[in-house]
Parts: sequence; C-alpha cells; structure tokens
Amino acid sequence: MKKPSSKIREEIARLQDQLKQAETREAERIGRIALKAGLGEIEIEETALQAAFEEIARRFRGGKGQATGRKNAGDGRTAGETTATVATGAAAGSGSEA
Repeated sequence: MKKPSSKIREEIARLQDQLKQAETREAERIGRIALKAGLGEIEIEETALQAAFEEIARRFRGGKGQATGRKNAGDGRTAGETTATVATGAAAGSGSEA
C-alpha cells in the first residue's frame, strides 16, 4: 500500500531533524577534541583547516579520498560552513568536558 505524500513529508521532516541532531553531536565532539588539541588558539584559514581535517579523515579511512579544502563530499556545504558548525558546537560544549 502506498503512503500518502503528507506522511512521506512528515517522515522526511523527522529524518531531517534526526540528521541535524546527529550532525550537532558530531560537531560538538570534534570541536571539543580540536580545542583540547589547541586548534582554537591557532590562526589558520578555514580552507587550510578543512584540508587538514580531510587528510586526517583519509588517514583513518585507509587512504581513500583527497584533501581539497573546497567542499564536503556530496552535502553541498563549503568548508567555512562546516568549520563554523564545529566552532559553534565546540563553544557550546567546551565547559562540560575536561
């Protein structure tokens, strides 16, 4: 039996909310780790920082992918948007974890 379009829209909205919450948790975790490592004190362009993070991700994935610092794979956000999310999440969660 086919779902009506209204039910599909509700399901999409629910999944988008779950995705946003998961991305926020991930950003806060990475942000806390970056602050502990001292990245909050370093003046670096966001594209260079994005490229460094992509290189780290490639290393842990076993050499797959390429660090470009330009775009995230497939989600359409620029490096600046991702870094801003991490910085915001890190600032919000930095006081709760030592």
